[in-house]
Amino acid sequence: MTRVLVLGATGFIGGHIAQAALGRGWQVRGLRRRPAATGHLGSAPLAWFDGDLQEPASLTAAFDGVEIVFHAAAYYPHTSAGVAAQVEQAVRQVRVVLQAAEKAGVRRLVYTSSLTTIGPVPEGEDRLADERDLYTPGHLARSAYYECKYAMESEVLRACGRVPAVVVNPTAVLGPGDVNMSLGRVLLALARGWGVAWVPGVTNVVDVRDVALAHLRAAEVGRIGERYILGGHNLPVRELMLRAAAVLGVRAPRWGIPLRALDALVWLGDRLPVVDVLGNHLRAVREWQGYDCAKAVAQLGLQNRPVEDTLRDAMTWYADHGFLAGRPAVV
Repeated sequence: MTRVLVLGATGFIGGHIAQAALGRGWQVRGLRRRPAATGHLGSAPLAWFDGDLQEPASLTAAFDGVEIVFHAAAYYPHTSAGVAAQVEQAVRQVRVVLQAAEKAGVRRLVYTSSLTTIGPVPEGEDRLADERDLYTPGHLARSAYYECKYAMESEVLRACGRVPAVVVNPTAVLGPGDVNMSLGRVLLALARGWGVAWVPGVTNVVDVRDVALAHLRAAEVGRIGERYILGGHNLPVRELMLRAAAVLGVRAPRWGIPLRALDALVWLGDRLPVVDVLGNHLRAVREWQGYDCAKAVAQLGLQNRPVEDTLRDAMTWYADHGFLAGRPAVV
């Protein structure tokens, strides 16, 4: 029986990876920082280990004897204060994981990176961005998120001679089980009648369950040292909001937010930490783009369900867990 360890099993993507691995009949371990935490997994039959990615000794038991490690718990900077220090902390943390994987002799490490490490298409090329396109470090030097994600992914790829690693790059992930309210907070705001405007630009949305299955295939057939964009549907943000409003049966947003207003929010976030979380992503809004996911489709068998199914299942999960009490039901 295949023995796997999921770092970040209490999270959104990590929890779904654990569920998919259990469904495959694999023996699954989950690492958690907080004892008794289970994320959206509830009483799922996986073996829990308590540990901290900052403390190498706490990982030994969890890594012992496993064949595959899914690293879906990479450092996540919530502000852009002290970018250099945060990058240093992020790299130090991923090195701890790589050292533990090397010591345990795992046969595959699947590292969950980010769409932000996929750079823009070179000028003059008429195509969607794909795995060939790289984020340039320093391009968004005031965004700790972009800088940290690039630094960690680069560290993993450099270590492929010692640790057989595959990198996957999920796009904007939606679906049931978003316990940490990553993109789910946008859907909840819309359901509560707060979604009055949309952000300009294009995004790519993908269902978390499709992302999880692609992680398993990356462990089985992914090529060491390569990246795979795990994406679904390229949509203008406005269209995504309209579709979500239709699923919820609520009024759709009616205005677009001018880019100058977003610039002002970023400026404010740089000076007021209470709104700094906005700056990590909004400062890059002009570079939001669609993605070509053909490589993951061809090599990992990535499949994508309809956006409406993802939105409906996500909102049903929120309703079932009390997030929509007294609000419109999903239609």
